[in-house]
Amino acid sequence: QVQLVESGGGLVQAGGSLRLSCAASGPTLSSYNMGWFRQAPGKEREFVAGITWSGGRQFHADSVKGRFTISRDNAKKTVYLQMNSLKPEDTAVYYCAADLAAGGVPYSGRYYRELEYDYWGQGTQVTVSS
Repeated sequence: QVQLVESGGGLVQAGGSLRLSCAASGPTLSSYNMGWFRQAPGKEREFVAGITWSGGRQFHADSVKGRFTISRDNAKKTVYLQMNSLKPEDTAVYYCAADLAAGGVPYSGRYYRELEYDYWGQGTQVTVSS
């Protein structure tokens, strides 16, 4: 198993930036595709961004495209979500998740589906004030 711990959340004003980190322990992070999801109060959890095990391909939800960037450093066993131009609508608990890369439908066809991910972090709160 892999354990994931998010950090970097906080309170920012609209237009500001935050960088979330997800530190992994256990098996090497390079064995997994990684994703970020978020859940706002009263709303369902939604896909934010995903990245392949090699870091060669990234996927971003339309709602954050151009503002958020997912990246990873497998040597540091860490995945990042750089969030710029934050909006109040971005307020949510942000979760990182790990998807075992081997087998099944290619990640490019399933990165947005939360049920495809095998392990989840505890979440970190992001609050954007207006």
